[in-house]
Amino acid sequence: MASQILVPMDDSEHAGQALEYALDNFPDADVSVLHVVGVPSPMMGEAMGLALADNLEEAAAERADPVFERAREIATDRDREINTMVGIGHPARNIIDRAENYDTIVLGAHGADRSRAMHRFLVGNVAGTVSKRAPIPVVIVR
Repeated sequence: MASQILVPMDDSEHAGQALEYALDNFPDADVSVLHVVGVPSPMMGEAMGLALADNLEEAAAERADPVFERAREIATDRDREINTMVGIGHPARNIIDRAENYDTIVLGAHGADRSRAMHRFLVGNVAGTVSKRAPIPVVIVR
């Protein structure tokens, strides 16, 4: 049975559903929520903003706070606790790099609505990339 679950989250509905799934279907596991900031964009907006921050870790944590607040609410509704961590850079790479420390990855089928073609080109499909490259089982929640 899985004892360590990684749930990458952004501010999308599917990400919240993935956390709900993980908490409901792995009741005895430790669940860690990862939010990745500094995602490349056509104009390098978020990544550039982080690069210009005086304290990179503090700026990244600040940007992750709303996602973690939502994650904690979901966990509290299920009388569960979660761990949180912030990644910086490309989401799929962050997830795959951390995968060896977990038994299963549970993530939403689609991230936040960033449907612009250039963004999809730069970032790619995170769920698809993770499911192809992760060295552990991946559950994709719709």
